[in-house]
Amino acid sequence: MRKSPLFVLFITIFLDMLGFGIIIPILPIFTKELGAQDYQIGLIAMIYPIMNFFFAPMWGTLSDRHGRRPIILISVFITGVAYLVFAQVNGLIILFFSRMLSGIGSANISVAQAYIADVTTPKERTKTLGFLGAAFGIGFIIGPTLGGFLKSISAPGQVDWVGYVTAGMSFINFGLAYFLLPESLKTKRADAPFNFRVVTGIVKELRKPSIRELLLINFIFISAFMLMQMASSLMWKEVDGLSDQQIGYVFAFVGLATAIVQGALVGRMVKWLGETKMLTYGVFFMIVGLVMLPLVGESYFIPLELVGLALVALANGCLTPSITSLITKYTDPKDVGQVLGVNQSFGSVARAAGMGVSGFLYGMNFHVPFFVGAFLMAICFWLANNFSKTPSPVHHS
Repeated sequence: MRKSPLFVLFITIFLDMLGFGIIIPILPIFTKELGAQDYQIGLIAMIYPIMNFFFAPMWGTLSDRHGRRPIILISVFITGVAYLVFAQVNGLIILFFSRMLSGIGSANISVAQAYIADVTTPKERTKTLGFLGAAFGIGFIIGPTLGGFLKSISAPGQVDWVGYVTAGMSFINFGLAYFLLPESLKTKRADAPFNFRVVTGIVKELRKPSIRELLLINFIFISAFMLMQMASSLMWKEVDGLSDQQIGYVFAFVGLATAIVQGALVGRMVKWLGETKMLTYGVFFMIVGLVMLPLVGESYFIPLELVGLALVALANGCLTPSITSLITKYTDPKDVGQVLGVNQSFGSVARAAGMGVSGFLYGMNFHVPFFVGAFLMAICFWLANNFSKTPSPVHHS
């Protein structure tokens, strides 16, 4: 494994996720400040994963044809422009457009995962993907706290400083990738199909039993996670009385827990449990965490709410790298970028569904999004157990 390019990729993903971490915790609250109703918060948030859905397969397929490096550069640049637009937001229409553009640029995670698949062996892939997850986690340690601070110094009812600083992070990201990230793909596929038939691609993968199980597990997990994420900011502010900066600190704790799990524990856990058992354990941790979060209340927020969030972080650490690694192992190496793009698209549908429904469920009662998420994860528990009976993948040369 060539560690130098992976280190540069880690830094690139970290800066990308730092910008993402700055935006996400304040987005539901800022959308409401602009006059949106509870159900509209979810609808505006949906545009980001919907754009991920349409563009992830395109970025993945283009990376199979032209290489990983140019696609990473183009997508990161688009993300930077999106955050510049975000800095100018003064109404729901511009907010909608900025999130749409950001969703197009950020649909590149499948390309980063394919880069790792290019330069690692199957044996070390899960551990390396765990370090990629740690980059996400570290971005969320710093991002939410910085986002709360930047929102507090922005003009009243605006997020100008949030947008400008986040755009700057994206352009620094672009510079690092341009000068320091080498190409990883040795053999490019000139015949890789280039089209926007996303649904056709998903149906094709659903016909493969092993891939179908993994896509469904990932779909349910992401849906439940987004139900929790969108409802949490509103619950902590309106029910528990936290300020914007305090909410940022809570998200930073989640990022710290995620970084510790994915950076330090995933490699040990996969050796001890194996990837399929990690799926089952991750689902169980998620169920317990989701049930805890709305029941703790303000009086016991510390430490019990943090315990519930730590369980959610542990679940994410078990599920995300395991699912991604298993997909690469059950996929022909020449199609890795394309299949991971389909996986990201499938996940984007889940994000859109979770975000779109979360605001509506929260409007019914703040407990409901969390309990619905726990019920979905109970279904996921059955699917994870079923996947353990799937035949082992054929290892390609």
